[in-house]
Amino acid sequence: MDQDAIIHYVTDTFTGIEVLRPTDGPGAGDTFIYYDPQHDLDPTRQLPFATIVTKDYGDFDNASQLNRPDVFRLNIGVSRDTFRALFGYAPGEDTTTSSDYDFAALDRLMPHPVYAPQSFVCVLNPSPATFEAVKPLLAEAYSRAATRYASSQTHRG
Repeated sequence: MDQDAIIHYVTDTFTGIEVLRPTDGPGAGDTFIYYDPQHDLDPTRQLPFATIVTKDYGDFDNASQLNRPDVFRLNIGVSRDTFRALFGYAPGEDTTTSSDYDFAALDRLMPHPVYAPQSFVCVLNPSPATFEAVKPLLAEAYSRAATRYASSQTHRG
């Protein structure tokens, strides 16, 4: 799977989303996927439910070694329960298990090297088979984002 195929799947499958692909600045080349059906969310309050990242961010986020040619990381925000079911520990739980991952490995679902405490999972360059396995995770992330949006609309007025 390449990045465009993933973005195409998301835009064809889910409604009310906004796909942001900055061409300059620190996020240039990355993809941020939001639920924003009215296109009215305050940009400072937008939280992507999925991202595709194409480069390392200094010492902060370099465990995936994204500076390799044609390597990207799909990141997905799942529930705490799903995270625990996938990896056997709660997001943010101090465990040696989380240090057992090779965060530079391609085509392997794993906790996000930085944002696992926020229940983010990731996969570098997913194969078609691995992408099939993460489709339910994308659906969950989308559903969670839609629920957050609906709740924010209820509390606005």
